[in-house]
Amino acid sequence: MIPPVFILVRPQMGENVGAAARAMLNFSLERMRIVDPRDGWPNPKAVAMASGAGRVLDGAGVFGSVQAAVADCDYVFATTARGRELTKPIFTPERAMMMARELGAAGKRVGVLFGPERAGLENEDVVLAQGIVTVPVNPEFFSLNLAQCVLLMGYEWGRLGSVVPPEVMALGRTEFASGEEVARLGDHFEERLEAAGFFYPQGKAAGMKLNLRNMWSRLGLTRAEVQTFHGMLRQIAYRLKSQDE
Repeated sequence: MIPPVFILVRPQMGENVGAAARAMLNFSLERMRIVDPRDGWPNPKAVAMASGAGRVLDGAGVFGSVQAAVADCDYVFATTARGRELTKPIFTPERAMMMARELGAAGKRVGVLFGPERAGLENEDVVLAQGIVTVPVNPEFFSLNLAQCVLLMGYEWGRLGSVVPPEVMALGRTEFASGEEVARLGDHFEERLEAAGFFYPQGKAAGMKLNLRNMWSRLGLTRAEVQTFHGMLRQIAYRLKSQDE
């Protein structure tokens, strides 16, 4: 798998280059190229902002033109939010990074162009790309910071290559209760509710108990929660007994 190279075209501020390096490394991307940086290279402000992602900057290639930076790329995406009078396919970040993975797996080299902070890529830059990537943002405020755009593309690259469930339960020093533990809790509740005369009228008692059992199984209780319920029931029973005496 050949990961894409992120190409920063005429970046104006070293801080943004450093922030872009951090965003790349967040998603295991380390291939950066820089085209004609305004403040020269190397840039101490970029190094300071990279904060732990210095190796991305250390390995960055510096080029005098976009054409030279993409010369070895088999497919190039240009990131832009502005309308262009150019006939090119327009992709979402998700689709673009899916294609980058498919091409990379086939041994192809993919480049992604990011424009300068002031006005983004020029048409002369975009014509060197085979496709355009546009982020679906607020049409009344579509400007993205350079590092933000890099982060979005990096996120899609990383997300598509990882097996992460869309939702997990974070268990704080406990684990889910077993079926037997939940069943015993149901027995305990039925015992206390029976003593309190809750299951009335008698003809509806079976349905009421069934609904309660269904509720306990649906809640996904942890062992700690089951023990808390048992403790609550025991304390209520103790207080009621004390009052009767």
